[in-house]
Amino acid sequence: MNVEFKTVEEYIASFPKEVQEILLQVRNTILQHAPQATEGIAYGMPAYKLKGKPLVYFGGYQKYIGFYATPTGHSKFETELASYKQGKGSVQFPLREPIPYDLIARIVEFRVSETLDKFK
Repeated sequence: MNVEFKTVEEYIASFPKEVQEILLQVRNTILQHAPQATEGIAYGMPAYKLKGKPLVYFGGYQKYIGFYATPTGHSKFETELASYKQGKGSVQFPLREPIPYDLIARIVEFRVSETLDKFK
C-alpha cells in the first residue's frame, strides 16, 4: 500500500472494518492518555507529538498492529513486551490475539511524562 494519507481518519478508513475498529481503539487509547498531543501522519502512519517531540506511532498491517514508542518506551516495558515480536523501537501486536490496550496506555503515559520532564 503506497498511498499518502493526509489524516489519521483516511489512514484508518483504508483498512478492513474489523481492523479499523482495533486501530480506532489504539488511537482513542493514545488520545485519552496524551490529550495534549498533536496528531498527524509521519512515515505513512498515525503519529503523535508533544511539544514538537515524537511520542508514539502506530500502524496497521495484514497480521498485526505495529506500535512504535521509540526505544525508551520499549525498553521501559521490556518485560511486558517480551512475548511479542519486536524490533528496535517497535513491537507487533498480532491481530489474532487481544490487543493490550492497557499496556499501550501505560507506555503512552510514560512517554508523555518522559517528554514533559525534558521541558522542566
